[in-house]
Amino acid sequence: MVRTKAYSALALFFGLVLAGGAQAANFLDRGPVADFVNNFRLQSIPSQTVAWRHPEYRKGTIVVSTKERRLYYVLGPTRAIEYGVGVGREGFTWSGVKTITAKKEWPDWRPPAAMLKRRPDLPRHMAGGQDNPLGARALYLGSSDYRIHGSNEGDTIGEAVSSGCIRMTNRDVVDLYDRVKVGTRVVVLK
Repeated sequence: MVRTKAYSALALFFGLVLAGGAQAANFLDRGPVADFVNNFRLQSIPSQTVAWRHPEYRKGTIVVSTKERRLYYVLGPTRAIEYGVGVGREGFTWSGVKTITAKKEWPDWRPPAAMLKRRPDLPRHMAGGQDNPLGARALYLGSSDYRIHGSNEGDTIGEAVSSGCIRMTNRDVVDLYDRVKVGTRVVVLK
């Protein structure tokens, strides 16, 4: 009986996906089901809780070490969560202090004008989803074009490849997104 119900549920699921085409399959591309699927992707640099010895950064602060290619979310005076990140490639690194001014789930992507000037082949708009360069979540940093965002290119984590944004795996950016608020301080170090 249980097996029959499971087979029926799977048949219904695949029937809906096949019958509904792209619209029915959209829930696999963005939203809670896509978030769940991302939990099972392999990560080259898994997140971990680490000892934290930098009392100058208060609880709730995000600290990005460009050199280490790590992002730290400070849990308290002695602990932080360490995430692997992708950072700006040569010529696109930056440092400074920003504030998270907006948070978006499965955000649409519009390349900034400077990026379009360098890469006129890029689309002018891309709807949020698994193929979108911003990934599952985006944390907007001040009035800049920089973001902390997910990535559909997990192999770039730990590398210097971006145009200045801080890339995370979709799993990690969802975790960080759930921990931070608009107004969170972000310190980017060289």
